[in-house]
Amino acid sequence: MTARANRIATLTDAAIELIADGGMRALTHRAVDGRAGLPPGTTSAYLRTRQALIEAVVGRLAERDRADLAAYDLPTGPPTPAPRLDSDDLDALAAGVAEVLDRWLSVGRSRSLTRYACLLEAVHRPELRGILQHGTGLRVQARDLLTRAGATDPDRQGDQFVAFVDGLLFDRLAGAGALSAPQPGTPASRADLSAAVRTLLRALTGT
Repeated sequence: MTARANRIATLTDAAIELIADGGMRALTHRAVDGRAGLPPGTTSAYLRTRQALIEAVVGRLAERDRADLAAYDLPTGPPTPAPRLDSDDLDALAAGVAEVLDRWLSVGRSRSLTRYACLLEAVHRPELRGILQHGTGLRVQARDLLTRAGATDPDRQGDQFVAFVDGLLFDRLAGAGALSAPQPGTPASRADLSAAVRTLLRALTGT
């Protein structure tokens, strides 16, 4: 990673924490400088506009999400030819997805809150709609996985899988599910999430 890339990573990590703590209104160039412990003007020197700052934050979120997916052996790149998935494979996939979701609810909670805040910002600012493209990779992978699992309509069902899992994450993070679900970061949380994801995969594939 270059020196510039390292500095932008530092700034965007600070911005992620700011947004998680105070929402999009808390995001200013000066506030990012302060949270990152850098001299005033540093953020604006690298990311001159608010739009550039938000886009850099979304890029950093995607980068760190890909690292999490790779750590749990979940696919992150273009689909490649692979053997058909059986029931045991889907059990393992559900457990892997649950591990990532639990991480995003616990140690990655700030990133999850910031991701949703950025998406809502894009709803009201058409010039930021491009940030939605960062979610297309997961849909491509889900379509490939469901194709290999024998789903009858993998393109549509792959998109549904991602949408349902995203809804599960949001429910546990900010919805009513936060009141009754097991504490994030615990074996009980991972087991509960795994059961939910496996139920979804079973419904989509009939396995």
